[in-house]
Amino acid sequence: MPHLEIVDLIAVFDPRSGARLPVRRGDVVRALDACGDRRAARIAAGLPAGPDDVLDPLAVDRVLIGVHTATQRLDEELGTAERLVEVLGPLFETIREIAGRRGRFRLVDIGSGTGHLVRRLAATGALGPGVELVGVDLNGALVAEADRLARAEGLDCRFVHGNAFDLPEVATVYVSSGLLHHLRGPALGEFFEAQADSPALAFCHLDIAPTRMAPVAARMFHRTRTRDPLARHDGVTSARRAHSDATLLRAATVPGIKPLVLAPQGPHHPFRTGVRPLLGIRPYLEEPLREALGSSAGRLVGVQGADPRGLPSSGRPGTAEAATGTAP
Repeated sequence: MPHLEIVDLIAVFDPRSGARLPVRRGDVVRALDACGDRRAARIAAGLPAGPDDVLDPLAVDRVLIGVHTATQRLDEELGTAERLVEVLGPLFETIREIAGRRGRFRLVDIGSGTGHLVRRLAATGALGPGVELVGVDLNGALVAEADRLARAEGLDCRFVHGNAFDLPEVATVYVSSGLLHHLRGPALGEFFEAQADSPALAFCHLDIAPTRMAPVAARMFHRTRTRDPLARHDGVTSARRAHSDATLLRAATVPGIKPLVLAPQGPHHPFRTGVRPLLGIRPYLEEPLREALGSSAGRLVGVQGADPRGLPSSGRPGTAEAATGTAP
């Protein structure tokens, strides 16, 4: 039976409007029972609900903020933002060269949660000048918390409640952290198709690598870092649900995008190689990006047997618009 994460069941939103949909506690418990996860079912059964058995949204939001806080601690120890900058730094340098170093660019973090990634990039200035940092999430409570933290930290970034693909502004690069393993079946391919169909020049999504040690490392971390049983459960389950590199590369092989995985460098230590970035770029960016990456370019792995120069360009006029920077 497939593994399920509790957070995916207790907070459901309309993908277009962002409206919260009612969730009945009994439905969540039955779904977890059906996949044989009695421990998760007991955790869900303890969540507050009203007389109609609908989960209390305020209580759920408190749980979700707690889970994201625990995830932030993990991201800090794994150096998640730094792993992304390893790719994003050369990527934005390549885009600046193509754009003649003019204009502004926009990075959009999909499913930004409490905004750790965006806030970290804003705090370090690692992407250089002219990059607007935007986090987007369907959960308004997480967006409000991210905005509160950014203001308290005095950071130049913003957070939006809604669908990342419905923003009125053009995204230059889409990113995410810990999102891909939540997407199952057709939803994974549709996620990449939406980005390919946008004017964006690239995406870079960091997620758990499906190693045999990943669930063990996740269990060790969450047992020592949090007492929340839901966070502990979902942290380990996330590692078990991780997509293989082959699965991600196949799903991201869509017209107009060249998908690549950046393989880990050095010995495979489970706490440092437990995450890896999936990169998708417009084919004409591949050669200059490899040059910008230098010695790290050899760690880029694509679809086996694919043309190393990438898939045909989409030819969409929007791609040039994004390259020259149209951020208002």
